[in-house]
Amino acid sequence: MKSELTEVLPQLRRFAYSLTGSMDEADDLLQSTVERALNRTVPEGVELTKWLFRVCRNLWIDGYRAQKVRQEATLQPQLQEREIVDGERAMASEVELEQVSRAMDQLPDDQRLVLSLVAVQGLSYKEAAATLEIPPGTVMSRLARARTALIESLNLPAARTSS
Repeated sequence: MKSELTEVLPQLRRFAYSLTGSMDEADDLLQSTVERALNRTVPEGVELTKWLFRVCRNLWIDGYRAQKVRQEATLQPQLQEREIVDGERAMASEVELEQVSRAMDQLPDDQRLVLSLVAVQGLSYKEAAATLEIPPGTVMSRLARARTALIESLNLPAARTSS
């Protein structure tokens, strides 16, 4: 059997290459085919060469199907691994959020309300003024004072304003 196998290897390699289109993949397929041939017995009454070609083709089909399943799995979010969480970054964000929350709690009520409406809720100055029933200029001055107090409380560098 080994001598027959040695004789058919070049043909089998060319066949594997015709299936895969890549010499590296063809060599892998050839190796799997030979491994299977050495680990199993050839069925009685079957010519070794034909059997090896069939084994090679079946292994290639199995590999092709498996590759197709893997590619489809990458397109299905429920089959993908979840996003890896950076624990250090998540913890730092949580600490920063807690610091900002404590700093906002120290603000006077009128400044905290304006800051919450404009910076957190995303209201315009005009909408915040209407909500609080105060002039827009008052909203702007309270917001400026609230931001300054937050910067000082959090020990952040003051933002530069360009003139």
